[in-house]
Amino acid sequence: MSARRALITGVAGQDGSYLAELLLGRGYEVAGIDRTGADDAPNLAAVRGRVEIVEADLRDGPGLRAAIARCAPHELYHLAAPSYVPDSWDDPTEAVVAIAGGTASVLAAALALAERPRVWVSTSSEIFGDAVESPQREDSVMRPRTPYGVAKLAAHGLVRTLREHHGLFACSGITYNHESPRRPPQFLPRKVTRGAAAIALGLQDELVLGDLDAVRDWSDARDVVRGAWLALQAGEPSDYVLASGVGRTVGELVRTAFAAAGIEGGLEGRVRVDPALVRPREAVAPVGDPGHARAALGWRAEISFEAMIGEMVQADLAELRRDALSG
Repeated sequence: MSARRALITGVAGQDGSYLAELLLGRGYEVAGIDRTGADDAPNLAAVRGRVEIVEADLRDGPGLRAAIARCAPHELYHLAAPSYVPDSWDDPTEAVVAIAGGTASVLAAALALAERPRVWVSTSSEIFGDAVESPQREDSVMRPRTPYGVAKLAAHGLVRTLREHHGLFACSGITYNHESPRRPPQFLPRKVTRGAAAIALGLQDELVLGDLDAVRDWSDARDVVRGAWLALQAGEPSDYVLASGVGRTVGELVRTAFAAAGIEGGLEGRVRVDPALVRPREAVAPVGDPGHARAALGWRAEISFEAMIGEMVQADLAELRRDALSG
């Protein structure tokens, strides 16, 4: 029997690169869609030469569908999307076209294949927005409050609608914040771990942040992509919240990062709150309930919050030391 073929959109990103490593380790043939078609992305260093890179753009529906048709995968993981929520305020058109339009193209391509693949679409906890309960479940009220969240809700709705109408094996993954050393630096956890590393090395004196009491639900990216794989091995398609189920404050994130960097004495004098960075706090904590994924898939987090942040700090320490040595 030939190996199963998997296609990953956004293969060069944090989630896509970890998923590629997981699938290759399980004997899959793996192809990945990237907007540039290049395989030199740093995140792909561990799998370079083992993943076929296919050039396509989420905003080019015909081109994206053609790329998927050429690959004819057994499993299709749609991870690609603009991922930085604040950018969606600057251009909601881009967010809707890339996220909702891209998802529509992916699902249409899956429906058109003679052997329909199983499909995973990564959506987001942003679909809950002004949540009415915490933790949030798959059936919680969805009231997005950002253009990004609106676009992700459209993608989530497309998955459910086409699954029910066409019988497509398609799953929506409602993912909460998930991190790793591959997280881009503009995201808060990476800003914190890099700042902690820089303070520990004497390269900066303080970390400037917003609301230290803001709550988020953080998991490790490798646990999340394993959940995506498990979802496509299940007997029936469904939607899944993938989250830790634990709300942690930004202050707790900072203290964990400082401890991992060996910084003693607490936050006093090392963390400054900039009022310009403080956003209105959610009335209901954005925390996910992973109960359905646990019951249906046997999914559990294998990497603790402390281990995840510790690894990120160590990666930032190593990178800053290399930068210092290279001048």
